[in-house]
Amino acid sequence: MASRAVLADLPLALGLAFLLSRFRFPGRGALDTVAHLPLVLPPVVVGWLLLLLFGLHGPIGAWLYGWFGIRLVFSRTGAELACAVMIMPLMLRAIRLSLEAVDPGLEQAARTLGAGPWDRFLSITLPLAAPGVLVAAITGFAAALGEFGAVITFAANIPGQTQTLPLAIYSALQSPGGEAAAARLSLVSVALAVVFLTLAESLGRRLRGRIGR
Repeated sequence: MASRAVLADLPLALGLAFLLSRFRFPGRGALDTVAHLPLVLPPVVVGWLLLLLFGLHGPIGAWLYGWFGIRLVFSRTGAELACAVMIMPLMLRAIRLSLEAVDPGLEQAARTLGAGPWDRFLSITLPLAAPGVLVAAITGFAAALGEFGAVITFAANIPGQTQTLPLAIYSALQSPGGEAAAARLSLVSVALAVVFLTLAESLGRRLRGRIGR
């Protein structure tokens, strides 16, 4: 679930980050605000908004179900969508900061040598921004593992389908004698968070060192 959310977000986050960091256009501030809303809104509100849009009676959800038979609400795909929406601002911010750190003089030099936009992006911009992209993917994955509010609101808590690690902890706490299971799952959650944060910092530093050399 978390890996699919990250894979779905990466191209969109990279495209939005490039757009916001390289271009000035009408509505840029509004787009930036909307993209970062899940970062500041309560997750339950994000889940409720997803219900309004992608529920069976929502404008997008009704169309998907009526034409393609795709039901996102209370499904595994819906849980992945909720996770993807919640982690998007984290990934977008990491990638955007990395892109803004790329020396524009290098891109300009490649342009004067005849490199087209895609050539410049693939050969200069993206490799130099790779540490930020990697950190965005790792932190996004870790954040998706810990998502609770948006998932339970939009996709419910269905064991084996939409249940994330925090939802499993919540279910254990609601069961008689489930404190021990909740404690074990909480320790797993803490361990995963430490591992992924350490991994993101270590790999990001190593990539930056290679680029610097």
